[in-house]
Amino acid sequence: MKPLTARLTVTLLGITALALSARQRPAVDFEAMPFAPRHYVASRALLPVRVDGKLDDPAWASAPWTDTFVDIEASRRPAPRFKTRAKMLWDDEWLYVAAEMEEPDLWGTLTERDSVIFRDNDFELFIDPDGDTHAYYELEVNALGTPWDLLLIKPYRDGGPAINGWDITGLQARVDLKGTLNKPGDRDQGWTVELALPWRILKEAAPGHNPPKPGDRWRINFSRVEWQMDVIEGQYSKRLQAGSKNPLPEENWVWSPQGAINMHMPERWGYVQFSDRPAGKEPVPFVDDPNEGVKWALRRLYYRQGSYRAANGTYATTLDALNASNIQAAGVELNPVMHTTASTYEITTAGSDGATVHIVQDGRVWVSR
Repeated sequence: MKPLTARLTVTLLGITALALSARQRPAVDFEAMPFAPRHYVASRALLPVRVDGKLDDPAWASAPWTDTFVDIEASRRPAPRFKTRAKMLWDDEWLYVAAEMEEPDLWGTLTERDSVIFRDNDFELFIDPDGDTHAYYELEVNALGTPWDLLLIKPYRDGGPAINGWDITGLQARVDLKGTLNKPGDRDQGWTVELALPWRILKEAAPGHNPPKPGDRWRINFSRVEWQMDVIEGQYSKRLQAGSKNPLPEENWVWSPQGAINMHMPERWGYVQFSDRPAGKEPVPFVDDPNEGVKWALRRLYYRQGSYRAANGTYATTLDALNASNIQAAGVELNPVMHTTASTYEITTAGSDGATVHIVQDGRVWVSR
């Protein structure tokens, strides 16, 4: 899903994609949003997974579901009209993702890979293997099983292009429909999606270009795009805004809430921790990393630098100008240092366990030792 800040056409590497119109909402105070990403422990697949979209493999039976999805803006918007949840497994070759979605009106139109899939109702997966908010993956699938996979060099807000020609080679994406597709007049139950993504592709942006090890955490989020529909002359049609030929804005339902209508804020995504314990065994507890709280503290300074630049035409050159002294991180004493040039900055601070945490003007955040 593209960032919804305006109605415009974006050209990415010669591929034109329509960005959706913005909802009329008050400006979002990104810094004020609670930092509370959801988390999930992905177990090893105890049995081979047959990817057919049906989720009836014994391998899935013991894998826990995520929390039910909420609106992308969290408490700023009503709860979703239909239930959505997901689950994950992994083995030496694959990351497996399954999703279950209630849907009374199954609908889909796009059949060509790498179409702009969110123009249909869809399920979306976002993966940032190293958690630096750059070089991350997006995958969208509609009820026809048509995928759109792309690589984001960095978020759109930071000037990053999307590489539409990048593919998850070997991707398996299957759907199963509980009802009839594109048939108004009956009431459908919903649809399920089953995905298998090979580590040999996902490791490209992972630390050390390696698949995850037990205990590793990747930043992941899920989204569901839902359009309100009417039936016109026996066919589904997107419901229009009153007195307009434009459709109503889509609804966006997510696992870990973003706080704004923008999936391309990877710092808001959830955490998936990989466990070597098979599904159905005593679960491994999720382990927090104190440096994630330090990353969030520096992200707050990044937001402030953005506001300062918007107001003054340049970045602040002192931390006092950003009122940095009122930013804290649990369990870690922050003593940030900032270096600037005419058009760039880097802020660093000591983290936990001898780490140094960095953030720069294009939003990339990382830990060094």
